[in-house]
Amino acid sequence: MLQEILDVMQEDPAVQRRWFHDDYFDLFVMQSGGEVSGFQLCYGIDTSEQALVWSRDHGYFHDGTPKSGDVIGGRLNSGEPIEADPIIARFAQAAEGMPDGLRLTLLERLREFAVQDAGGSARRKRFRRAAWQASARKT
Repeated sequence: MLQEILDVMQEDPAVQRRWFHDDYFDLFVMQSGGEVSGFQLCYGIDTSEQALVWSRDHGYFHDGTPKSGDVIGGRLNSGEPIEADPIIARFAQAAEGMPDGLRLTLLERLREFAVQDAGGSARRKRFRRAAWQASARKT
């Protein structure tokens, strides 16, 4: 179950940063005026970590090298419902305790990415966290 980490570094008063964590996901959400303006969903463990990044201004970006279809949308066969994707299903279960509006928005973005880019083309082989995320990471 994703738990919210409090006391996340805030740099811009117009953008609220939120961090949710469990043993498989790190979710970093940026909200402006109560609306999701961007997020980074980091998933996988250690060397296989990947991230789906979305921002209202730039769209989607997938980071990291997928292993045998272990990318959002990567295991979907033609005609299958999006909920059949194991990563989306795992996220939906982990996010059950999140505020409804935020959870539903994030699930919609994951579904949208899975439909648009089931191949999950990565731009970098290794995911890199921003400085504020690396310093806040739980060990």
